[in-house]
Amino acid sequence: MSDLLAPALSAHELQAALRARTLSAREALEAHLERIEQVNDRVNAVVTLVPEQARRDAAAADERAVRAAREGWDLPLLHGIPMTHKDTHATRGIRTTSGSLLFAEHVPTHDDLVVARLRAAGVVSTGKNNVPEFAAGSHTFNEVFGATRNPHALDRSAGGSSGGAAVALATGIQSLADGSDMGGSLRNPAAFNGVVGLRPSAGVVPAAPTPDPGGWLSVPGAMARTVDDVILMMAAVAGPDPRVSLPCPAGGDDFAALLAEPPAQSLAGLRVAVSTDLGLDLPVEPVVADAVHGMARTLADLGARVEHACPDLSDADEVFDVTRALDMALRLRDLVAEHRDDGLVKPEVVWNVERGLSLTGAQVLDARAARARLRDRVRDGFSRIDLLLVPTTQVLPFPADERWPRVVAGRRMDSYVEWMRSCSVISATGCPALSLPVGTHQGLPVGVQLVAAPGADVALLRAARALPTVSVGAR
Repeated sequence: MSDLLAPALSAHELQAALRARTLSAREALEAHLERIEQVNDRVNAVVTLVPEQARRDAAAADERAVRAAREGWDLPLLHGIPMTHKDTHATRGIRTTSGSLLFAEHVPTHDDLVVARLRAAGVVSTGKNNVPEFAAGSHTFNEVFGATRNPHALDRSAGGSSGGAAVALATGIQSLADGSDMGGSLRNPAAFNGVVGLRPSAGVVPAAPTPDPGGWLSVPGAMARTVDDVILMMAAVAGPDPRVSLPCPAGGDDFAALLAEPPAQSLAGLRVAVSTDLGLDLPVEPVVADAVHGMARTLADLGARVEHACPDLSDADEVFDVTRALDMALRLRDLVAEHRDDGLVKPEVVWNVERGLSLTGAQVLDARAARARLRDRVRDGFSRIDLLLVPTTQVLPFPADERWPRVVAGRRMDSYVEWMRSCSVISATGCPALSLPVGTHQGLPVGVQLVAAPGADVALLRAARALPTVSVGAR
């Protein structure tokens, strides 16, 4: 194994050592900073560091641990665990660039909700990890910091937009990572780097503050090297927020209760549908399709009833395309209007925003009707199955000097989002989806995606706990 992929402590191991005080928060922090020093110049995962601020926070965490032991009160769930945050998540007092030259020195005065909840749970924030500009696209590069490299093969993409987060996990820099996912921004890099990534149902981890309280397509989520560590993080960050109008189908207590259960030894009775093309004739590289079939055999060996089928997802592309375009236009139209011609906003972002602004009322109404049809078909499909097994990505990690794959399984891709349809189609359904690492091909990681009915996040993770995975650095 390359020294870039050396095993590291899991979040559960860190949690236990920090709570038992066999490891101090200061010691955990220094190990984290040392690992960044060892590997980051080769992978470019971490782009902003605040070591002195983190050292103050770690010292305060150690003081709290002493008081907790003396006075008999519980420490926060993630007490003393160090981590960097996604550079599109606002962090109070820590530079947040969104990968844009326009925000290269921007320092927010607030935390986004997912960061605030992590800090409240005891996390020691140490800086930021790299993203594509404005999180657009599943390849992490920008004009501020350059490209993040895949630690399995430095000439390959780390995926995106949570590419820096996934690489920080894969290289042992940290044990937990906050991601976000619109069309695969959390799941794609998880698959490309051999880690675990959960896109929750909308509302489980609210995106706040937000310009659209009812926005549902882009959601914060959790990444780690093991399923149990993902569940641990969800126990800290899940739950409703009054600034968001979406219902919250699973809160932190639900995930904490799941961790208290012993992992299932059998999946007898679980109904699983398997599809490599999602019923939409998606092009998929053969090695990825083989990984899906291999996981199907594993599920069957554990007692699941497996069939080759898929709910009708024929409206999903329209729903995703229109909703994504509207969301991007809502967030970025003013910036694009001001900087369309000066080269300070990348072409893919301009294209997204212009697509949103060009939509007619009829197209928006058609997409809303399509979403209603899709919702009904998904509900009907999941009345007969418990899980859907599909590819996470349609390709293996591609060369890092390409902006996006132009050809997938011999078929030409017409836009920078088309090659991500195995994820974006699932995003349109509102279903929770988990990317699991299942192996490597010629040294490059391969992932598969498990999908459950909307709101069935806990059931999805309960089933995933029973499955063998090959996550990098997992103990």
